[in-house]
Amino acid sequence: MAKQTVAEQFVDILARAGVKRLYGVVGDSLNPVVDAVRRHSALDWVHVRHEETAAFAAGAEAQITGRLTACAGSSGPGNLHLINGLYDAHRSMAPVLALASHIPSTEIGLGYFQETHPDQLFRECSHYSELISNTRQMPRLLQTAIQHAVGQGGVSVVALPGDIAGEPAPERAAETALVTSRPTVRPGDEEIDRLVDMIDAADRVTLFCGSGTAGAHAEVMEFAGRIKAPVGHALRGKEWIQYDNPFDVGMSGLLGYGAAYEATHECELLILLGTDFPYNAFLPNDVKIAQVDVRPEHLGRRSKLDLAVWGDVRETLRCLIPRVREKKNRRFLDRMLKKHAEALEGVVKAYTRKVEKHVPIHPEYVASVVDELASEDAVFTVDTGMCNVWAARYVSPNGRRRIIGSFSHGSMANALPMAIGAQFTDRRRQVISLAGDGGF
Repeated sequence: MAKQTVAEQFVDILARAGVKRLYGVVGDSLNPVVDAVRRHSALDWVHVRHEETAAFAAGAEAQITGRLTACAGSSGPGNLHLINGLYDAHRSMAPVLALASHIPSTEIGLGYFQETHPDQLFRECSHYSELISNTRQMPRLLQTAIQHAVGQGGVSVVALPGDIAGEPAPERAAETALVTSRPTVRPGDEEIDRLVDMIDAADRVTLFCGSGTAGAHAEVMEFAGRIKAPVGHALRGKEWIQYDNPFDVGMSGLLGYGAAYEATHECELLILLGTDFPYNAFLPNDVKIAQVDVRPEHLGRRSKLDLAVWGDVRETLRCLIPRVREKKNRRFLDRMLKKHAEALEGVVKAYTRKVEKHVPIHPEYVASVVDELASEDAVFTVDTGMCNVWAARYVSPNGRRRIIGSFSHGSMANALPMAIGAQFTDRRRQVISLAGDGGF
């Protein structure tokens, strides 16, 4: 059997990790890898016009599928263009492997044409960023990068000089088992006991949900029903928690609407579920707060906590539901639901009623019509700015639709690149890009 090149080994390992395509722009330092992809049956090369698009597309694909995705940029300016999309993917906890092709290994550190130091440049927007400086180093380093991206949820960057990529690999890469999914995390009994006591002692409890409630809709609804709690959400929690929710009181934050703000401030106990909601000005400072998150570094960094619980939202609620006492008094819940209905009627619906012939057309009305006409499993990608506002207020989630945006990084011009990545996951699925100037 003919010897593999390092680039062929690299592509083989990506394929074994479940990567389906490599988004990027060709360049001479990337040639060995692009050629290896061309000849590999399991991977496709997706050529884009700009490397930032490659990173945004890979991030969107990862968010929709939950699988590892990949993007690439050639040496120096090429891979530098990846950085904005990688920041977004990393802050969205999307597992993305970025290949930063590098100048010839013999020239590193000598001020060569297009020289940068990608292993250093990408450290702030990745869990792992390293340089391959030896052909024998590649398989283990790439496998380590994959484990970081999948296991910790975010970006890994591998810098690979073009000359090393084209060299013969010393041996075939060992068929090492790769991590392809994350485990669930159950909180400790002590934290569960303390949270049960806090819930039982409070007459008014509010739940505030983020993207960490993905896959836990049924548990959140059962829990809210048991303790008669209003359920508010952050923007990234909307698609997971707003639909089929009789306890919904809307969204808090800069784009907020409804009674979520009142519900979080007028309760006795606020429980933050899977949210790293950044705007502490919208969080109360005079109620008890418990936070549940699978990422321990998120606990307590936005508000003072009375209890920090490290665990998956779904696993935590499965522990809580049979143990908390069912509350009988619905007065607080019903009062918040009434406030929410009044707020929706007075503000959100005002721009979509009797405006069909209004000139110029209300963009809110456009968003509401798109929402009505879109498929039941459509993917919406939205640009930062007013498109974000309209999607937050007028696009209706249903458990099958997805709403993807630069919700944590806040980049401009993300919607169309994300739509490209979303469409590659399923050519038949409807993808709607709400694209427009973030400063509009």
